[in-house]
Amino acid sequence: MSASLFTVVASRAAGLPAYGGRRSRAETTLGRGAVNTGAVGALNSRASLGTDVKPTRAFGARAGREAYAAFAARIIGLSLLALSPLWAQTSERQRHLLTDWAGLTRYGSDDTEVAPPKAGENRVIFLGDQITEEWGKDGNGQFYPGKPFINRGIRDQASAQMLVRFRQDVIELQPKVVIIEAGTNDLASLAGPSTEGTMMENFMSMVELAKVHGIRVVLASVLPVCDCFKNQTALRPQGKIIGLNGAIKDYAAKSGSVYLNYYSALASGRDFKKELTSDGLLPNAAGYAVMAPLAEQAIADALAAK
Repeated sequence: MSASLFTVVASRAAGLPAYGGRRSRAETTLGRGAVNTGAVGALNSRASLGTDVKPTRAFGARAGREAYAAFAARIIGLSLLALSPLWAQTSERQRHLLTDWAGLTRYGSDDTEVAPPKAGENRVIFLGDQITEEWGKDGNGQFYPGKPFINRGIRDQASAQMLVRFRQDVIELQPKVVIIEAGTNDLASLAGPSTEGTMMENFMSMVELAKVHGIRVVLASVLPVCDCFKNQTALRPQGKIIGLNGAIKDYAAKSGSVYLNYYSALASGRDFKKELTSDGLLPNAAGYAVMAPLAEQAIADALAAK
């Protein structure tokens, strides 16, 4: 932003015309002399920020306001200069959230290259967060090789973001079944504050969209967490996970969806089994190996449903 624009902004804040304007004869006589010889001269004569510039009655009311406007413009400019290194340090994820909150660009190009399903093809979309995205990556098992299953997981996403991209990443790909895995990042408030009610509304909207388009729905439970490696339960309290899973299960029954209970197979008590997780939040290869047949059975149940 240029210095002149700073002056415009500050002038408007001070109640002055941006680039001058008609003034009374008294204002012109007093203002010109005061500003030219007083406020502007004082600001330009100092190498510092000018914090000692204090327009007085001698400058007149308008001249004082113009001096403060010029001073404010300088402060705004210096403040933005000071903040620019902070923007440079902002994480890539934070910058991406500002420009593509729902992650539409993550799979946008890939989606356009997916051919329509072949006759008799039972295409399945796995919609989810990092738990889904990491499936099959970096030694985390294999993601159903040879099957018409498509992974559409995005790290750190919450259910509201998945709802926004549901048409692009699910409906447009014409699957027979969608598995919706969400909730753990809602509990951690990664996309903003969330309640069980708002989470369930997002699930409901996705299920309703799917049904309108003839897509059968599998609703996956939220996975357990543990403090086995680092503190995970502070952001994702285990009691809230159990409560949310109860709500998801009830809604699955009410909506005619299939409930996929990953939780019971991965938990010991309330904790993620240590041998099945890499960090207390994500499954490891052994964890995904437990999940794979459960998901296949849920898909079969969804396809068999009338």
